[in-house]
Amino acid sequence: MTSPLQWGILSTGGIAHTFASDLTHIDEGVIVAVGSRDQASADTFGDQFNVPARYGSYEDLVADQDVEAIYVATPHPMHHENTLLALEHGKHVLVEKAFTMNAGEARDIVRVAREKNLFVMEAMWTRFLPHVQAIRDLIDRDALGPLVSVEADHGKYFAPDPKFRLFAPELGGGALLDLGVYPVSFASMLLGQPNRVLAMIDPAFTGVDGQTSMLFGYESGAQAVLTCTSRGRSATRACITGEKARIEIDGDFYAPTSFTLIERTGKRDRFDFSSVGRGLHYEAQEVARCIEAGLTESPLMPLDESVAIMETMDKVLAS
Repeated sequence: MTSPLQWGILSTGGIAHTFASDLTHIDEGVIVAVGSRDQASADTFGDQFNVPARYGSYEDLVADQDVEAIYVATPHPMHHENTLLALEHGKHVLVEKAFTMNAGEARDIVRVAREKNLFVMEAMWTRFLPHVQAIRDLIDRDALGPLVSVEADHGKYFAPDPKFRLFAPELGGGALLDLGVYPVSFASMLLGQPNRVLAMIDPAFTGVDGQTSMLFGYESGAQAVLTCTSRGRSATRACITGEKARIEIDGDFYAPTSFTLIERTGKRDRFDFSSVGRGLHYEAQEVARCIEAGLTESPLMPLDESVAIMETMDKVLAS
């Protein structure tokens, strides 16, 4: 790039800290401002990451003329409002996943972004990791043949606490939007939008979904078997099976990791990768690349797909 993309960070929670830390590994982006609903929190974040401008409101952050792109790091129920706020002030936006609370909110964001000709992308950082790029390349080269099935799980243990975001309904709590979005998005990347959705859901103690198992069917005849839970640490592996071969991805499949290509004959090829940081800097590089190229969405995480993913999760929750 001719100059680094100038980021404004909206909210100062854990994922915002991870994103800011990972930005230090690349030259394509720099944080010039941070906004919080609490000035002290913005100042603390600014001190930690050497951010020059610190604001005690989101409105002041998006009004900063030096900011080119906003990273929305608030809980799911605020994504719609916060993203529209940034768009109304002419900012490009990277919004944390899940993209929104439902498909209606997602369509609203896409409509406004397209009307204003501004870049928006869901921050599904898994899409841009080295091992996922390699997997997509293998599939494009027909190394697996026609895809038959996708299996993926994402389970973590969280101590029961009604105020914790994963259990609090007012914070968009539930395993699906926070954890299940990873396997659902992964299946979407590989197979598209399902035409059949079956789900079994057991609630957590606050009434939000605590454990969900999903079975998706596709026009091609392929199937996806996906699970998520907030009650225990699962293997977090994934497997992509084709007629010619399968790919077994090590846990955590959604983070920087490695995989094995296994042919029908049993021949195995190992693909190992190294990465610095947590891996969120790859999505930041994609945002910078797209904006410099004049794109308003990423071909690797297109807006219509983010809407389709929310439609699928709406169907899961409706069950």
